[in-house]
Amino acid sequence: MLQAKSCHSTILPSKLPISTSPPKLPPTYNPSQHTTVSRAISITAPTTTTTVHDTIAADDTVAAFWDYQFLFVSQRAETAQPVTLRLVDGALPHDFPSGTYYLTGPGLFSDDHGSTVHPLDGHGYLRSFNINGVKGKVEFMAKYIETEAQVEERDSTTGEWRFTHRGPFSVLKGGKMVGNTKVMKNVANTSVVQWGGRLFCLWEGGDPYEIDARTLSTLGKFNVVDDDDRRNKIIPADDGRRFGPEFLDVAAAILKPILYGVFKMPPKRLLSHYKIDARRNRLLIMSCNAEDMLLPRSNFTFYDSHYILFGNRIKLDIAGSMAAVCGLSPMISALSVNPSKPTSPIYLLPRFPNSQPNKLRDWRVPIEAPSQMWVLHVGNGFEERDINGNLEIQIQASGCSYQWFNFQKMFGYDWQSGKLDPAMMNLKDGEEKLLPHLVKVNISLDAQGNCQKCKVNDLSQWNKPSDFPVINQELSGTKNTYVYSATSSGSRQALRHFPFDTVLKLNTIDKSTNTWSTSRRRFIGEPIFISKDNKDEDDGYLLVVEYAVSTQRCYLVVLDSKLIGKKNALVARFEVPRHLNFPLGFHGFWAPNIDTTTTVNSQESRPKEKAYFNYAIGQY
Repeated sequence: MLQAKSCHSTILPSKLPISTSPPKLPPTYNPSQHTTVSRAISITAPTTTTTVHDTIAADDTVAAFWDYQFLFVSQRAETAQPVTLRLVDGALPHDFPSGTYYLTGPGLFSDDHGSTVHPLDGHGYLRSFNINGVKGKVEFMAKYIETEAQVEERDSTTGEWRFTHRGPFSVLKGGKMVGNTKVMKNVANTSVVQWGGRLFCLWEGGDPYEIDARTLSTLGKFNVVDDDDRRNKIIPADDGRRFGPEFLDVAAAILKPILYGVFKMPPKRLLSHYKIDARRNRLLIMSCNAEDMLLPRSNFTFYDSHYILFGNRIKLDIAGSMAAVCGLSPMISALSVNPSKPTSPIYLLPRFPNSQPNKLRDWRVPIEAPSQMWVLHVGNGFEERDINGNLEIQIQASGCSYQWFNFQKMFGYDWQSGKLDPAMMNLKDGEEKLLPHLVKVNISLDAQGNCQKCKVNDLSQWNKPSDFPVINQELSGTKNTYVYSATSSGSRQALRHFPFDTVLKLNTIDKSTNTWSTSRRRFIGEPIFISKDNKDEDDGYLLVVEYAVSTQRCYLVVLDSKLIGKKNALVARFEVPRHLNFPLGFHGFWAPNIDTTTTVNSQESRPKEKAYFNYAIGQY
């Protein structure tokens, strides 16, 4: 049972006409050729953006197709020692806070025996950028996370890779298909956090792996919560609906021996999300078991008085299940989104039940948000209580439509061809609203906890797809003015919506927007905000990795967050050596330098409490 613990109309077709020659790979980059690093484009836009077109080279569908493939090119090289990055633009200010930016994501997509995997099944590849503002330099390291699957699939002597685990999103062409029960492949490629002076790489389907923060060596799997600690189970009452808790219990009972016995899934905490409550110095975990996959797929956030869970409805696909079991399609094809209701369930779980003023509210009954949205990432949220005990809650997040979200086609992956089709992430004009965009959810509760109102609106008037919302983390859980995210300028006809090429700065008060964009044929990942520790909320820097796919290089870009939208927003750009060029990263974490002799070993830096409770949600 669940537990809570304290991407123009002109696109490359997936199949080219018979008379059309297949796309040819563009000429590879010659490092001996002289190149000039193009300066970035900075756009000021109170409510709109100005599109800058590069007329030097024509934008065609073949170039777009290969640019998209190059964003997910395998990188097998690792760095045993730090590599000093070359400064190619600007300069790092002396007052830049010293620390390390960790970025994780998949590093390998194809083995040496003909198999390819979905980006979500790629082995975790941890990158670190150690920034020294005083010396004005950045040192880079990168290593694979030595998970159990990685150790099994890579020959430590020859360096050869052979995929043996199917993974939830892939089918192995060069490996065993039928009868391959190795489904859950913990690749530790999703996120990275630092907690109690220790560094962890995470994957939603398994335990974290602890990493040496200096060498990036893998220390081993880390069991956050003991498996036998299963207390405070709360089972919701039957609401009389056809597919209520009793139906799910039966389904779970049927799935259990198959998932555990046949497919060897871990019996506990199959799916987990981790968040840090910095003010209370707590690591929060939300997790569920394998048989609970039929329950609403959830993302979550937290506030002073509540945990907020967003229910993303899914259902069992019988035909897909049979094909998956036979090895004819990925295991994830057994699941699909469930659009049976026009609303989205939001669960408000009390953090401290004994001190809650609205004890009468049954938290097992969700609030139904008047929008069918799949919540992707939560940027921030806060709550405000008036003198009468009424509570106002606001959540800032990215979400997409059920009409677009597809488990099997995320990133446009085609397991039969092993290629990625950008058409999945780049819908036709008029359909872009289905793609990820920034929203705010407002919930009004009276003093007894009864929902008086729930609204879902766009966070601003910005109408282009956006994702990865971040804020100044010093305001996490409190009212904020600025939200930063990755978005698209829409300047490329064949890749108008994704990959992202623009950083968006959004003012939640006056709804104004400002942007900074890369130059042509370059993309960006998730931005990270670093505060200068001043009073102004937007006084700081933004770190973002720039992927120059046409030259197969990566850059660490430093932006002045106050100057987003102005010509001088770019502070510095550092170049990663070409032989260490890496694929698109997923999520990152900024770890400021600390005094390891006084802070890391102190009680204040360690987890004060593993606060958690168990719950089961029977609403579906």
